[in-house]
Amino acid sequence: MPPKGRGRSKLPVPLPGGMILKDTEGKAWRLGSQIGQGGFGLIYLGKIPLVITRAFCECVRNLAEYLENGPLFSELKFYQRAAKQENIRKWMTLKKIKCLGIPVFWGSGLVEYKGKSYRFMVMERLGEDLQRIFEDSGSRFKKETVLQLGARMLDALEYIHENEYVHGDIKAANLLLGYTNPHEVYLADYGLSYRYCPNGNHKQYQENPRKGHNGTIEFTSLDAHKGVAPSRRGDLEILGYCMLQWLCGKLPWEQNLKDPVAVQTAKTKLMDELPRSVMEWDSSGSNCSK
Repeated sequence: MPPKGRGRSKLPVPLPGGMILKDTEGKAWRLGSQIGQGGFGLIYLGKIPLVITRAFCECVRNLAEYLENGPLFSELKFYQRAAKQENIRKWMTLKKIKCLGIPVFWGSGLVEYKGKSYRFMVMERLGEDLQRIFEDSGSRFKKETVLQLGARMLDALEYIHENEYVHGDIKAANLLLGYTNPHEVYLADYGLSYRYCPNGNHKQYQENPRKGHNGTIEFTSLDAHKGVAPSRRGDLEILGYCMLQWLCGKLPWEQNLKDPVAVQTAKTKLMDELPRSVMEWDSSGSNCSK
């Protein structure tokens, strides 16, 4: 069975620059230029009018997409429940941290254009993704960098998990640097996020082979290979695989990514033989622990 990562749906017709979008709270956002696209929608710069000066402040990105699309809906629900600025600030104060790698959610709404309904979401503008930096660095990071990234992601995952969600798709392409402060790193893309404990009711562990191997195949958890819904331990496992790749340059199963069962077997072997398996994994003639 091939891995079932997120397929790419038909992208929407681009919205015109300068178009005014009103969110559910009545706040107006002026659509700027398109700066990219995701698997399901188009990404724009956005500007919010300042009432007194009537100038515009470039501070967000807009994501517009057809109304019926599921991943954006999942992402939107996470942001609405967990990523409001006041909630993030309270958590940072509680944990005594200066930065939490969760993009701030500013608003969302619906807009009609050429007879089609679009859902849009407005969030904090972010910078370059870590995957590009990783490749530009020779596909390897220094141990100090890997440990710093791991610590930042643990902070972000603790917050996500405390808010009854798991991310499910941690990888360098979904880690973005801060736009104003490139020394900060943010975990983005919540299209595969999953509410594991709605209203305090923890969903049961259940294997479903028909849903096996879901997610990004090289990083997805062993539970996901078995068709189990995303979990907190799965997030930590995925982060571990990311850190191993960043440190060593590649993963032991990268030659078999078209064979999800072989990838699952290799991951099981790695996990069963910890910590020796990680210490012995060598990607370039020098031990990864060095």
